Formats: sequence, C-alpha cells, structure tokens
Amino acid sequence: MSTPSSDIAFSPSVKAIQERRGSRSAYAKTELRGGFNVEITPALSAFLSEIDTAYLATASAVGQPYAQHRGGPKGFIKVLDSRTLAFADFAGNRQYVTLGNLAENDRAFLFLMDYENRRRVKVWGRAKVVENDAALINQLTPKGYRARPEQAILIAVEAWDVNCSQHIPRKIDAEEASAAIHQIQKQIAALTAENARLRDPLLVAQKIH
Repeated sequence: MSTPSSDIAFSPSVKAIQERRGSRSAYAKTELRGGFNVEITPALSAFLSEIDTAYLATASAVGQPYAQHRGGPKGFIKVLDSRTLAFADFAGNRQYVTLGNLAENDRAFLFLMDYENRRRVKVWGRAKVVENDAALINQLTPKGYRARPEQAILIAVEAWDVNCSQHIPRKIDAEEASAAIHQIQKQIAALTAENARLRDPLLVAQKIH
C-alpha cells in the first residue's frame, strides 16, 4: 500500500498522539482514501480567486522555522497547472529570510485564510524562486497593483487540506464594508428626502384646517 499523502503532516509522533487522544481512527479512514488532496481542484481554484492573504512558512537547513505574510489583490495566487501554484513576490523590507531558507531547503507551507467566510486551507509543497523570467513575473503581477515584483515563487503542491471553521473570527474587508456603508447612507438619504417630500403636503393641509 502506498503512503497516504496525509503522512506529510501525520508523522509517527503525530499519529501516536492522535491514538492517545482518541482521534486516530477518524484520520485512519482518511488515510484509507489516500489522505489529503494532491491535485488542485476547481474548488481550490475558486477559493484562491477570493484570497488576498496568505502566510508562507519555510525553514532553514537546520530546521529553524519562519513564517511571512504574503498579500495582494484577490486572486494574486495563480494556478499554473494541476500541481503548481505561483505568485509574484513583491519588494518588502529586504531581509530575504524566505529566499535564504528556500535556497537551502525547498520545503514550504502555505496557510490560506478567508476571514469573511471563516475558511482556511493548508498547502504543503516544494517552492522555488524564479528571478530572471520577466514574462512569468509579469504574468503573475496583478494588473494595476502598485507594488514592485522582485521575483516569482512557484510551489509544487504535494498535498492540501481544509481546516474546520471552529474558532475563526469573522472579519470583513475594510473596502467592502466601506462600500456597503456608503450604499446604506445613500439609501437613508433618499428615504429621508422622500419622507420630507411626502410630509410637506400633510403639514400644509394641517395648517389650512
């Protein structure tokens, strides 16, 4: 029997704790079905099209972990094929910890959050940095986004899984909330004006009588 893809996360140590805590049998059923997803499905593609926030985790050669926020307009993480994700990597604080880690250890992990709909997705894979491919970087750079891309990061997906929504706080995008509030304010103003217009003849009639 081939190794289930979920073994990328469920090491023998993890499984031992699952056994001790009573959840091993449930995850064993997942393993019988092959484990986690390994190909990018239409559902994951649709999820990525709505994502503007991601956390990219890497580690140095000796295993020192590091996580860094990556963001952009919704859909900034692109699907190149059924097993590859990619995004333009923009200029930042120039520490280059992620790039240094990937230069010696290509293991990478993406944690994708959708706070508005209380959804999260985990992606395990191998990442590489592409610096000298202007056409690819241009393809991955969101049109009209004011940022300077320095390179592209490609992630060969090895497995991905969906987390439950428990304990995820619901957060609304500021721009979307502002637009909704503006629309409500316009409706209130229109109703107020209409109410004043309808009340005026009544006030005149009351004065006559």
